[in-house]
Amino acid sequence: MSHIYRIVGICLGIPNDTFTWCYYDKNKAFHSVGPVTPKEFYEKHVKPLFNVDDKVCLVTDPRPTNEYGKVYTVDCLGNVVGGRRCIYNNQPVELLLELTSKSIKEGEAVWFGCEVSKRFASKQGIQDLKIHDFQLLFGVDIQTTFSKADRLLYGESAMSHAMVFTAVNTNDAGEVTKLRVENSWGEDRGEKGYLVMTTDWFKEFTFEVVVDKKYVPEEVLDVFKQEPVVLPAWDPMGTLAKC
Repeated sequence: MSHIYRIVGICLGIPNDTFTWCYYDKNKAFHSVGPVTPKEFYEKHVKPLFNVDDKVCLVTDPRPTNEYGKVYTVDCLGNVVGGRRCIYNNQPVELLLELTSKSIKEGEAVWFGCEVSKRFASKQGIQDLKIHDFQLLFGVDIQTTFSKADRLLYGESAMSHAMVFTAVNTNDAGEVTKLRVENSWGEDRGEKGYLVMTTDWFKEFTFEVVVDKKYVPEEVLDVFKQEPVVLPAWDPMGTLAKC
C-alpha cells in the first residue's frame, strides 16, 4: 500500500493537512476561510446545513434475484479504512421519485446516480425517452427494448454518473412530469449547465437517490436494520462508487 500511495502522490500530489477556501458572496464581497482541516470545515460550515448522518441511500434494482425491501452492499466497495459500509436499501422506483419530489418541495436538493448516456441530448440538456427516434431511422427501437431488470442482468445498464435534482414540475393532479438537474459538465450544456429530465427517463435510467431520513417512511428505514446481502464486486450496482 505504501508503494501505491507514493505512486498516486507523485502523479496527483500529496493532500494538504489544511486548506484555505476563498470565495465571493452574492454581493461580490470577498471572503476567506482557513487555514482549516477538511473535518473542521465540514463540522462548522457544512454539517449545520447538510448533516451526512441524516442521509440514507435508496436504490431501485428490479432484478428478480434482488428483492425490494432488502439491503445490499457490494464486495470490495469500501475505500476508507474504518469508514462506514456502503449500504443500499432496495425500493421500487416510484418511491424514489416520491421522496425526491418531497425533498425538493421542502427546499432540499437530491443527489442521485443514473446511467447518463442513453436517450440524452447532451448539448441541449434533455433526458427524454423520446429525444431520439431510432424507430424512424433504423426501423427498430434500441436501448429500451430490454426491461430495466434485463439491462442490468446482461450488462446493458449500470450507474455511470452522479448529478443533483434541484426542482420538479408537476401537473394539475400533483404528479411529477419533469425534473431539473444540476450537472457538472460546464455551462455550455443545457441551460447554463442545468438539464431537464422527464419522469419516464427517471424510471428507466435512475438507480439511486440520497435523501434525508425525515422524508422516508419508518417501514423503509427499518429495512436498514437487516444484515446486507453482499453482491459480487463486479455487480452493476457498484459501478458508480468505483468511477
